[in-house]
Amino acid sequence: MRVDLFDFDLPEDSVALRPASPRDSARMLVVRPGGEPVLEDRGVLDLPSFLRQGDALVFNDTKVIPAQLEGVRYRGEHISTPVSLTLHMRVAPDRWKAFARPARRLKPGDRVSFGHGGNACLLGSLDAMVEEKGDAGEVTLRFDLSGPSLDEAIMSVGHIPLPPYIASKRADDARDRTDYQTVYAREEGAVAAPTAGLHFTDRLFAMLDEAGIERHFVTLHVGAGTFLPVKADDTDDHVMHEEIGHVDAVTAAKLNAVRERGGRVVCVGTTSLRLVESAAAEDGTIHAWSGATGIFITPGYRFRAAHMLMTNFHLPKSTLFMLVSAFAGLETMRDAYAHAIATGYRFYSYGDLSLLFRKD
Repeated sequence: MRVDLFDFDLPEDSVALRPASPRDSARMLVVRPGGEPVLEDRGVLDLPSFLRQGDALVFNDTKVIPAQLEGVRYRGEHISTPVSLTLHMRVAPDRWKAFARPARRLKPGDRVSFGHGGNACLLGSLDAMVEEKGDAGEVTLRFDLSGPSLDEAIMSVGHIPLPPYIASKRADDARDRTDYQTVYAREEGAVAAPTAGLHFTDRLFAMLDEAGIERHFVTLHVGAGTFLPVKADDTDDHVMHEEIGHVDAVTAAKLNAVRERGGRVVCVGTTSLRLVESAAAEDGTIHAWSGATGIFITPGYRFRAAHMLMTNFHLPKSTLFMLVSAFAGLETMRDAYAHAIATGYRFYSYGDLSLLFRKD
């Protein structure tokens, strides 16, 4: 499909720079393709009223790490040069793939020092070598530390990698370490938050428990590739960056039981949906699954396992707007976004929520 079909005009002041407080006070646009009404303005705390006893929410329990690293490049005896790197996928205990800015300053064999002194033995310091350089500014870094020692060093020198549309307007601060993390995050490895989950609180969980709604957890480590623009003119020419995920056998069995008894699988966020769909067979049966997924969902995709989707509002011409258009219908989502803009919904990672029913 033509990428420009997924374009729309978004005013600058529609972009949320801070989340709603409390988290569950955000607005929620309910979208029912073919329903009456198709669009309904509600709040996040109204979620239980749209679910039935026996439905199951699927959450992504990945935890955001401070993956934004500022460093200096050393090449032989040449003067050091500043570079900025965003880690996006771990490929070995001592290796990460990262996006570099500006990428032209790096080549294989370069040394990069993060923190002070360039001494990896000092707390607050970290060194790496550029092992490979790929397309679109991607490099592979081999760090001097490995495993838990590397994790600790990244926690010390890194910053929360706020999305570009927020980072271009303000610097990250101490609040973001809490705000840009779900309350149920536990598996470290993401460089971007599964943002639909940012709206959940203990109060909302208590309401869902009382309504008999199950909750299950999968893990997809969201990469910085989620923020990359689609540069192709046609969706067939776009290549997704892969992300590492995991669905265990117990969770798969419980979700299959939900489907078998007529309950609905409600994915909290596009990351949960992409992982569940990656783990599902043609007949909708969900299997234990682990690995890298680059699933790219556009209109025409036949959904196998997910019945409903909770998700924030996404960028024009983004792979995520393509995904929601596949789920609820392109024209329906264009109308929904026009309504959201006209009525003051807050967009993107810290913004409001939409609850989408799947188009038959």
